[in-house]
Amino acid sequence: MEHERLDVEIVDHGFLTRAHLSHLGRLFDAEYRHTHGAWTPHRPYGYSPADVHVLVYRDADLLGHAGFQQRTIAVGHRTVHVAGTGGVLITEAARGTGIGRILLLHTHRAMRETPRVEFGYLGCREGVVPFYESEGWHRIAAAERSLSRATGRQVYVPAGAPIMILPVTRGVAEWPRGVVDLRGTPW
Repeated sequence: MEHERLDVEIVDHGFLTRAHLSHLGRLFDAEYRHTHGAWTPHRPYGYSPADVHVLVYRDADLLGHAGFQQRTIAVGHRTVHVAGTGGVLITEAARGTGIGRILLLHTHRAMRETPRVEFGYLGCREGVVPFYESEGWHRIAAAERSLSRATGRQVYVPAGAPIMILPVTRGVAEWPRGVVDLRGTPW
């Protein structure tokens, strides 16, 4: 895989073409359709949609995607500007080949070019925490408040679930203490 040519596209959500949407639909449906139904671009499985999409292709094949949405959240009594990250997915055939590393490198670069973003922010499964840590993300211990994807009601998750932050324009030590309020649905 290291001698193959890969193309990376960074696309604002409003500029996704029909081809992009078709590729994204195939990528997500291959992984989640049997458990979550068909993927939709504006409310993917009930999560908040991305403002920015990072896409890794080999020829015309979409190998991976990561998206992020700019949002001002509350942490304790402070506001923090984050790139709420979600939809991080690599095709099954491309897993373990370094595509994820390339994807996250370009996602981080796109975050740095986005005004006001201080940190990347994501929730994930326990099993992928080591991968994110190897790519510069840091696990934090905090409770999290958000809106339910299904009902829109407030959800409170006690500290302990994997929450990761990525320093973009501020350092990890500058992350405030306190309950995280996403002020919306998760990514």
